[in-house]
Amino acid sequence: MILASGPTALWYAARSTGYVSLLMLTAILVLGIVTAMRWDSRDWPRFLSQAVHRNLALLVLVFLGVHIVTSIVDPFAGIAVLNTVVPFTGSYRPVWLGLGVLSMELLAALVITSLLRQRISFTAWRVVHWAAYACWPLALLHTLGTGSDVRSPWAVVVSVGCVAAVIVAIVWRLTSDRPRLPLPVRAL
Repeated sequence: MILASGPTALWYAARSTGYVSLLMLTAILVLGIVTAMRWDSRDWPRFLSQAVHRNLALLVLVFLGVHIVTSIVDPFAGIAVLNTVVPFTGSYRPVWLGLGVLSMELLAALVITSLLRQRISFTAWRVVHWAAYACWPLALLHTLGTGSDVRSPWAVVVSVGCVAAVIVAIVWRLTSDRPRLPLPVRAL
């Protein structure tokens, strides 16, 4: 087995964690839609959707952290720390990188407000959570615009699969005639 080292290893790490993050964001969005529908099944109970949704949202932060750090330390990319925090400031594909920064910042807001859900109003949490519908396409556009493998067969399969999964989930939610369970009443 040949292991990459040096800049090549950083490049592989940045690419792989980026694509894994996109897959995880897709799963998070699809599970969020399923959870919002309050869909329940004997084979897939609602609590499982909620738990996986929540845990994936935390885990994707780890993969994004590795993706960002390896992109910063990779000498080829030329990405500075500032470019990963302030959108559209870098010299390396600034628009596409900026979309990734916006997606990451929206994700951070989603995770923070979810962790604070018991301390903020449900309405405030829900308004911020609607940002998920912007977070995912921004991440997808970032992938398509900065990804060096975007035309590779495996990358096309990943990207098309992610888009298909989200479209199916959204269409299912919009056309579902399943009776939705009532929202839980919060104690005063």
